[in-house]
Amino acid sequence: MRRALTSFAVIFLVAALIFPNIVSRLTVAGFLRIPVEGAVVIALMLVLPRRGRRIAAVVLGVLVGWLVVEKCLDMGFFQELNRPFDPVLDWVLFDDGYNFVVDSYGRVAAVGAVPAVLLLVASVMALTVWSLLRVGALIGRYRRRSLFTAGGVAVAWGVTFALGVSITGGVPVAARSTATYAWDRAHQARAGLRDSAAFASEVRTDAYGGTPAQQMLTALRGKDVVFTFVESYGRSAVEHPALAPAIDPVLDQSSALLRQAGFASRSGWLTSPTFGGGSWLAHSTFESGLWINNEQRYRNLVSSDRLTMTRAFHDAGWRTVSVMPGTTGAWPEGRFYGYDAVWDSRNLGYQGPKFSWAPMPDQYTLKQLNTIEYKKPGRGPLMIEMPLVSSHTPWAPIPSYLPDWNQVGDGSIYQAMVTDGKKPKALWANPRDVRPEYGKSIQYSITSLVNWIRLYGDDNLVMVFLGDHQPSPIAAGANASHDVPISIVAKDPAVLSRIAGWGWQDGLRPTSATPVWPMSMFRDKFFSAFGPGTPAS
Repeated sequence: MRRALTSFAVIFLVAALIFPNIVSRLTVAGFLRIPVEGAVVIALMLVLPRRGRRIAAVVLGVLVGWLVVEKCLDMGFFQELNRPFDPVLDWVLFDDGYNFVVDSYGRVAAVGAVPAVLLLVASVMALTVWSLLRVGALIGRYRRRSLFTAGGVAVAWGVTFALGVSITGGVPVAARSTATYAWDRAHQARAGLRDSAAFASEVRTDAYGGTPAQQMLTALRGKDVVFTFVESYGRSAVEHPALAPAIDPVLDQSSALLRQAGFASRSGWLTSPTFGGGSWLAHSTFESGLWINNEQRYRNLVSSDRLTMTRAFHDAGWRTVSVMPGTTGAWPEGRFYGYDAVWDSRNLGYQGPKFSWAPMPDQYTLKQLNTIEYKKPGRGPLMIEMPLVSSHTPWAPIPSYLPDWNQVGDGSIYQAMVTDGKKPKALWANPRDVRPEYGKSIQYSITSLVNWIRLYGDDNLVMVFLGDHQPSPIAAGANASHDVPISIVAKDPAVLSRIAGWGWQDGLRPTSATPVWPMSMFRDKFFSAFGPGTPAS
């Protein structure tokens, strides 16, 4: 029994040292490797006295255990956000993860998952500490054998490293993943802490910060300008072989319907600072003209006096309105952006059921926009920012588009759609079905938005709609870019003539040859096209 436990401790420790941080690398071949850290640990235990070995075992056990936990977090983040976990800046996202589990599997499952995860983390940490204590004690009893073992591991590692020996041509036998990973994470944490000072300088550098309000947005005077973010509307929706055949015809047909109604449109690509989630990072990047790719930058931005797109419209005489159907509580950041009014799920009058994460369907939000702002008599020019959320994960159930907008009512009509619709738990139990349902949600959101423009938009409407980010890799596909489509729709030809030099594609579907800009570039491009052209110093 004693030998069995010691063997288990050695095997577990070796597995922890070569544990990967990407799901696809969790293979048998991925564990047939030689960790150089093993030789280092043995050598360290050999030179330490008994008490020192125990202290080192506990410290190293906690460190290795945490690295295993962090690699597991990386796996989840790669699966959903296409990037690794940031140990300094990403803790706030666990609240979103909890809400996703609630929406997909129910509150009981989410509440039960919390102690299960905490128990798993504690077990991993305890096992790595126990393994190192047991291995340390073994080294203390057999110092000569341990010395030969350390030398043998080091030589084997050095030879395989020098010869470039690999398994299946991709995974090197000579592993140094734990040391490299720990170094990278430490460097990442230090860079995150240093970024705050660099960002403060970026906030102060503003090409339009000193431009008088009366010189801003002069080419849009008298227009109603609506900026609409379509949740998870990414480049993959337009170009992925499994999505494009269903979505591209909707975009082309929508372009034709808009032309019939007297509207023209141009489309391009923007690169979002986020992927799979974190919509507020994309919104703030779009508004501020700064690259907001983490929570630290976001918090620093909203505590600054940076000129936002909304603030520029507000100062130039527009009534600025935020319509946020996905917001269920207070949103103090609205003051930073410069909104005169904020409409959210609490005051939009919806009496129907939730569609998983989405508190209300997009068609209801658009119809209600007429009542609360757009069709009010005697109003002045409006600037509206409005996220549409029906295409938010988990993409089940999806509302059906109602051709007769008078049926929308107070939302009660949607009860049957939720009752009879696909349930998130059933959808995510079959991952192959997730991508098609995502595609259907994009079709619904685009159809609702375009028909609202066609039915209710007047001669002074200027609609700018874009994706906030790509969907998670299960829908976007492996190695997808951060690009999202953006379109500008207007009836007045003078509006689109202002962006003739942008090289954008006619219609709602950009092509592979259409220019790609960072999302942070759009604010200044927009100000230049519709304002003074040359910014003040």
